[in-house]
Amino acid sequence: MAEIATVARPYAEAVFRLAKEANAVNAWSEQLGNALLIASDVEMQRLVSDPKVETTQLAELFLAVLGSKTDVNVANFITLLIENHRIEVLPEIVHQFEVLKAKEGGVLDAQVTSAYPMTAEQIAELSVRLEKKFNRKVTATVAVDAALIGGMIVAVGDEVYDASVRGKLQGMAYALKR
Repeated sequence: MAEIATVARPYAEAVFRLAKEANAVNAWSEQLGNALLIASDVEMQRLVSDPKVETTQLAELFLAVLGSKTDVNVANFITLLIENHRIEVLPEIVHQFEVLKAKEGGVLDAQVTSAYPMTAEQIAELSVRLEKKFNRKVTATVAVDAALIGGMIVAVGDEVYDASVRGKLQGMAYALKR
């Protein structure tokens, strides 16, 4: 997974800069999302992996499905990915593009894993606390994992806060073994 992220990062950063310079980040986001849907299609994946299909044919087909309203730079980017046999990296490129877009917009994503389902009020309160801590707007996505026993784990970017009972027990077990 890290290898795909490493390959995708320069592409995502380059297209984000290009979109930002053209003041078209939202348009790029939408068109890359459309390209991702096409690339995710089972038939398209079969054609991509078929060595008999030439890259020029594949690029023409892909762009035809993408539509004539596609920005020239987006079309050139998709063609470049196909010609360099990197179209399979498109999902990660789109993900990293969206992360850059959110970061530019001042929005952080928080992945919250809770031992129990959280109410909308609890999620809103947690979001407010995280916004104060990071001085940015935070969008929280909540998942439930009963294995935590109690509490929650909050991941924002590279920072992870483990306030779960399972995490505390693991910390105690480690301390006792030393």
